[in-house]
Amino acid sequence: MSPAAPRAISEVFAPVLADDPGRPALVTRSGRWTYAELDRLADRAAGALARLGVAPGDRVAAALPNEVDIVVAFHGAMRLGAVWVGVNRALAAPEKSFILSDSGASLLLCDQGTADQLASASAELPGLRRTVVVETADRTGDWPAALASVPDGERPSPVDPLAPAAIAYTSGTTGFPKGAVHSQHNLLLPGAALVASRRYGPSLRKGDCLPLTILNMLVLTTLLASQAGACSVIMDRIDAEGVAEWIDSEAVTTWNGPPALIHSLTNLASVRSEQLASLDEVWTGGADCPETMRQSFQAKFGQPVLATYGLTEAPTVVAIDGRDGSHRPGASGRPLPHLEVSIVGEDGERLERGQTGEICVGPKLDGPWAGAYRTVLGYWGRPDATEAVLRGGVLHTGDVGFLDEGGFLFVRDRKNQVIIRGGANVYPAEVERVIQAAPGVAACAVVGVPDERLGERVAAAVELMPEAQLSADDLTRHCLENLARYKTPERIVFVDGFDRNSMGKIDRRRLGSLFEADS
Repeated sequence: MSPAAPRAISEVFAPVLADDPGRPALVTRSGRWTYAELDRLADRAAGALARLGVAPGDRVAAALPNEVDIVVAFHGAMRLGAVWVGVNRALAAPEKSFILSDSGASLLLCDQGTADQLASASAELPGLRRTVVVETADRTGDWPAALASVPDGERPSPVDPLAPAAIAYTSGTTGFPKGAVHSQHNLLLPGAALVASRRYGPSLRKGDCLPLTILNMLVLTTLLASQAGACSVIMDRIDAEGVAEWIDSEAVTTWNGPPALIHSLTNLASVRSEQLASLDEVWTGGADCPETMRQSFQAKFGQPVLATYGLTEAPTVVAIDGRDGSHRPGASGRPLPHLEVSIVGEDGERLERGQTGEICVGPKLDGPWAGAYRTVLGYWGRPDATEAVLRGGVLHTGDVGFLDEGGFLFVRDRKNQVIIRGGANVYPAEVERVIQAAPGVAACAVVGVPDERLGERVAAAVELMPEAQLSADDLTRHCLENLARYKTPERIVFVDGFDRNSMGKIDRRRLGSLFEADS
């Protein structure tokens, strides 16, 4: 089949099922599943969701740990034609409620902690018809019972691979998250391109430790590995010692982790070089990985760290270093074969190699991948934002960079000012919205400050109203009640006022000096 032909996720296991159904497909803490077993569970999940009242097009939300349940539920939702919504378990209750409300989720699959956290918010979520608690540890609760009630061989009708299939919330430059909507076809494409260009096959054992509630991680785990006929190893730990243990025990060959974790693996004496001996690829992305860190990792483990660039709206990987370790300092690899990456200037003109402008992503126009890529369908319920990000028929990333003569992509800045803390995106406007709501705050500005281990840390400059008695501890507690811990500012300075431009907006160019003085 041509890579340009639209495909449904229900087809992704078919080649292995035809040739070797007993091949390992998935490993988690609780067990191992073959392709035949995972396929059977996916059919049952589709049937279970239908019995729980989910119809094609309904939004199914999941706030679950890295276990078999989230993989099976995702495949079931795709087979049913539902729209998947991942909800990060680390989010605060108001953040989770917003995503559930904004997406109009009708069903939530979650752990008991999330169910308890959201119990008081039920009045704010009238569209959420049912919450199903999934207790992974002892395999109890409504979800395992629902799976067991579906007979083998029951398979839903085919779905449209170009219809909305998943919504990934990206936080937001306006203070609230936006939901990027993708089709099943576009969720499969990154894995297809990586498998083809990197020549992955059944020997691949792809290990991943980041939360599968992130849509990009589902794209890079079960969807990528199954297109290689390979095994996906889903880790339940994100600390360096735990990740090293997983890699060692499961002979992982390709692993992806944020720079903070690369740093810890390199510098912890308790992590031995032989524990990572099975690896032949290590990727990192989401933040700058200093060249000194790459060199230190390679010196210890004998493997180069491969740079990547990607974003939720792509979805996931746009560019990556070659498997041979080819890398240019400061670059984020070369674009994948199905993508045409262009650099455009302020007036929309396409710039030459070496010139800096906004990074845009569109389909390859020639070769075997011509026309395969289709841009994100848009932002859920936000037509204006959709029109802006897809103007001219390409994805405008909001990031600034250039392509060199060798085709390497250099990302120089982020127009949307996103902070990359340990591989996680933190949007200043979202944090500012929460701080601004604290009584006594007159104005605030949130920025990222450099950090050797995490890439950046979140910092806030705050102007108080006259007579306000707020302390940094007060603001930290307020943020923790409304934001995930990783978004909460770790450094807070109080200022008498801000330098502002002619439009009355805070001049962010001068904020960095505030935290230099504070360090």
